[in-house]
Amino acid sequence: MNIIVCVKQVPATNEVKMNKETNTIIREGIEAIINPFDTYAVEEGVRIKEKTEGKATVLSMGIPSVAELLKETIAVGIDDAVLLSDRAFAGADSLATSYALSMGIKHIGEYDLIICGKQAIDGDTAQVGPGLAEKLGIPHTTYVRKIEELRDGYIRCQRMTEDGYEVIEMPLPAVITVVKEINEPRLPSLKGKMRAKKTEVKVWTSDDIGADKAFCGLKGSPTQVVKTFVPVHDIQNEMIEGEPAEQAATLAKKLLSMQFAISIGEEN
Repeated sequence: MNIIVCVKQVPATNEVKMNKETNTIIREGIEAIINPFDTYAVEEGVRIKEKTEGKATVLSMGIPSVAELLKETIAVGIDDAVLLSDRAFAGADSLATSYALSMGIKHIGEYDLIICGKQAIDGDTAQVGPGLAEKLGIPHTTYVRKIEELRDGYIRCQRMTEDGYEVIEMPLPAVITVVKEINEPRLPSLKGKMRAKKTEVKVWTSDDIGADKAFCGLKGSPTQVVKTFVPVHDIQNEMIEGEPAEQAATLAKKLLSMQFAISIGEEN
């Protein structure tokens, strides 16, 4: 069984810088990690590969330095890694990302199951997995917490909901996005690290995968970030002196005066 796992690099810090012209994250020079939710997708891909004696390939899109990051997936059991890297991909929203990944998957060739993390921690849209399935014209389900059965042409899994789970059955090939409840990611072995060091990550451009540049990057992104800013928190503290009873009375008066001021403001 051929499995493709889609992963994304995300900043390893909350203090990111934005490009003021494009309103996109400046990723150069920022320490990056594999999106935490994607590590569960990687682990599930490796487990399925081991059970079915198949092949697991990792696919990502990003700047050239992501190639080294992808070697971490090789160290835990992924067989092959592919990076889509091209200036044409820069500034992509979830739709343009889904398109580029779908073209990369078509270029890889045969596949049975595509696994993604439920969402990326830098965007939190959770749109790329479903968008990818739509671009490929295959079924999908999200928030998978357990794969109950997997065989040629068929998958049955548990989809997590707010009050329990649903049992979903789909034909293959298909896309699933997984939650952290599905497994516990393993640590890389020494043998895996040695193999990762020797493995060469394939780097493909938009031309290599036959992607239409009109659907890639900023050109192919119908959603645009208009403005980004850091919220200003203006918190004022006031200490109320006195005995507990006096403090309570003073606080009550202040709350009543605030309520009165708010009601006057609403009337005006």
